[in-house]
Amino acid sequence: MRLLPWDYGVRNLGRRPVRTALTALGLGLVVFLLLVVLGFVRGLELSLQQSGDPEVVLLHNANAAENLENSSIADEVAALARTEFSAHLVKYGEAAAVSPELTIAGRVQVGDATTLAVFRGVDLDRAFLVRRQVALVEGTLPGPGEVLVGRLAPAKLGVEPAEVGVGRSISIEGKPWRVSGRFAAPGTLLEAEVWCRLDDLKAAMRRPNDVSVVAMRFDPAGDPAKQMGYVEYFCRNRRPDLELAGSRESEYYAFLGKHYAPMRALAWLLVGLVAAAGACGAANTMYAAVSGRVREFAALQAVGFPRRAIAVSLLQESVILAAAATLAAAGLALGLAHGVAVRFTMGAFALQIDRTALLVGCAAGLGLGVFGAVPPAVRAFRLPIPDALKAT
Repeated sequence: MRLLPWDYGVRNLGRRPVRTALTALGLGLVVFLLLVVLGFVRGLELSLQQSGDPEVVLLHNANAAENLENSSIADEVAALARTEFSAHLVKYGEAAAVSPELTIAGRVQVGDATTLAVFRGVDLDRAFLVRRQVALVEGTLPGPGEVLVGRLAPAKLGVEPAEVGVGRSISIEGKPWRVSGRFAAPGTLLEAEVWCRLDDLKAAMRRPNDVSVVAMRFDPAGDPAKQMGYVEYFCRNRRPDLELAGSRESEYYAFLGKHYAPMRALAWLLVGLVAAAGACGAANTMYAAVSGRVREFAALQAVGFPRRAIAVSLLQESVILAAAATLAAAGLALGLAHGVAVRFTMGAFALQIDRTALLVGCAAGLGLGVFGAVPPAVRAFRLPIPDALKAT
């Protein structure tokens, strides 16, 4: 089959600069919106996956397995766990990786803004033995009446980062607390929390004798099934009076992932709707572009080029334009949307324009180019050549 020269289609894009620019802008906006929605889906999925440490087991109230903020267990459980599971826990010197924690939602006021946030009271001597994702990035560990603020906590609170900077004051349940530092836990929901000393949070929330969970980090060299067997035996047989249950943290967040499945499904539906709307827009734009070139296509057929060769050239133009718009949209999404914090019920997470999102977005962009060229090409070749040459 005799094809048109490669540069014919490329030069055609430059002959109508305004139409080309507007078409590229429309395609780019569609791909950009797709990437933002994909970034939301990927950010939520990855934050739930990475928040659960597979080496960490949580002891909690047996009636609060689905919502650990409602869990309440006795203070003594932490000491019992250190003794009961001593041979199976990760140790740093003589210190076993066991962290009693009080997790609770409370009202925070920063300036004129008041909202709910998740607070975690921790034993600062033990929490970092278990929470290995967490790192202090600014300031110091909190003393009495002080808090650590997660990197994404400003997004959850709906304020600017400077308003909860080191040295600033925030009000928790009507009591002022000083921000002593800022921590990061990349890719996890912990980054949206506010941390403080366990005893301080107990006093502030009037829960002097209990905690929410006891987090234990088991030796990764051990058998996970046997480790959970020891935990279940302890909860059911050794101390049934404490009404305890054990869950791997990774399994807990996997359950939360199932809870948010409808939200992810809705986001994927939105991706499909945006792609469909973009495809219709691309086809409509190409129809308008082709309608003024009917005589050009007829003249090419008259000098000996087959319809398939002209269709290939038209497809080439559309795909080149779509590829350029897609690359521009991907660069814009990486620069403007990647890492942007999004607030939701459990806290906040960052949009993730990762390889998966880029692959789906770029494939959709190129698909728009292909889909946009085929229907107009079919329409352009319906007219007989003599009639097409006389078209206005």
